[in-house]
Amino acid sequence: MTRAAGASVLVGSLLAALYVPAGHAQGDISILVLKEHGTGSQALAQPYVDRFVALAAAQNGWPGAKGQYYTSRSAAEGFIAAQKPHYGILSLAAFLALRGPHHLDVIGEVATSLAGGRQYALISRSAEGLAGCKGKTLVSDHTDDARFVERVVARGDFRLGDFTLLQTQRPLQTIRKLMAGEAACALVDDSQLAELSHLEGADGIHTAWLSSELPPMAVVAFPSAPAGERARFRESLEHLCDDGGHSACGEVGIVSLEGTDDANYGTVTRLYGP
Repeated sequence: MTRAAGASVLVGSLLAALYVPAGHAQGDISILVLKEHGTGSQALAQPYVDRFVALAAAQNGWPGAKGQYYTSRSAAEGFIAAQKPHYGILSLAAFLALRGPHHLDVIGEVATSLAGGRQYALISRSAEGLAGCKGKTLVSDHTDDARFVERVVARGDFRLGDFTLLQTQRPLQTIRKLMAGEAACALVDDSQLAELSHLEGADGIHTAWLSSELPPMAVVAFPSAPAGERARFRESLEHLCDDGGHSACGEVGIVSLEGTDDANYGTVTRLYGP
């Protein structure tokens, strides 16, 4: 399994942990999974979906649930408006953008070795440091969220206006354009950085700047989730990878899945601002 496919399977598996097949229209709990800048096919996750369904249903006692996986905030916003979800699993930038408008409460976190987004880097073949990238062309698929990049990732080290930007739509496209010489530097996340060693023609590309480590994907509760229900769900998170779920979690790179609160996201929340 490639790392890109594994990341897709991971997100699908997390969705599976919260998804019970259709047939219980009344009382269904809606779940939003939003993983931005992901790759791969959700269809790869189906075997893991089957393994997680029974575990999640039994642990939470839900009569039914329905979930939806998105890769863009605009699509996710439509789901929120229409379905009034109880819970979500969100990549960090999406959580920071949506937490205020939708009054999100953190109830857990998902650390994984495959999904990316825990750390960012400027990579280059020619620049030895950040100063060597400034004033040059910077290629990235992450520059669609300037507020997140400048406030949370860069933390004052640089602004996107310091570069001539070349925006891409896919993670691998970013690295390909850097290798082709279309940009002097690239802004990538840890998942993309790990791909370098597997790509022919990436020799000589090195890290010119590295961000601080960031919190993992957040498991959140929407206001529609009753207090008792969300408390029970939070307690169940750390057990989803126990026993029957252990091998599935390992196969998709889940390092930890556990309950937590807003305190673990306090620093990035303050940096991002209201």
